[in-house]
Amino acid sequence: MEYHDYEKVYRATNGYYWGIAPSQMCLKVVSLMPPDRLLTLLDIGCGEGKDAVFFARCGYDVSAFDLTDAGIEKVKQLAKSANVTVNAFTADIDKYRLDSNYDIIYSSGVLHYIKPELRDEIIGNYRLHTNDNGLNAFNVFVEKPFIAPPPENEEHASLWLSGQLLTYYHDWLTEEFSESVIDCDSSGILHKHAMNTIFARKKTGKLA
Repeated sequence: MEYHDYEKVYRATNGYYWGIAPSQMCLKVVSLMPPDRLLTLLDIGCGEGKDAVFFARCGYDVSAFDLTDAGIEKVKQLAKSANVTVNAFTADIDKYRLDSNYDIIYSSGVLHYIKPELRDEIIGNYRLHTNDNGLNAFNVFVEKPFIAPPPENEEHASLWLSGQLLTYYHDWLTEEFSESVIDCDSSGILHKHAMNTIFARKKTGKLA
């Protein structure tokens, strides 16, 4: 299965391919930046919307995009059923650039689809359009010689190097950075991924 096949997968799935329960990353975001005031959040590569809708239910002002039209249709359906609003739209992560700022920029299971030669530009764009004291919460799949390639034909994916994501945030406050090996059955075949996860906060100026 290639990345663009998710269009077919989402249309063929009765219900939600990824389920509707939010990821553990969502809970960490809420603990680090609780919506005690109106906070803007962008979900990059939102799939069918389980995390985006969770954030909207928590009270964030949520925008979200995905490559697939079918995914965005399901985001809107899920948001409607939860009686919340998500500004959901279709966009290609390699081509889309932010032109407005957010308090939180979030992405789970997607950034390995960025072409390696575009990583500097795209992560730089996300950093630039994060408000002061805002948060970037990302995970990426990383290459490990002891983990077999996934059963899907992910020819559009490019694994990161362990620790590479952290280097983009050397001048931000690292709230948390971790590496883990996770089980995945997205193809119907149980397999593993190595993953780096970061929660980094944008700080400007000097502390007194």
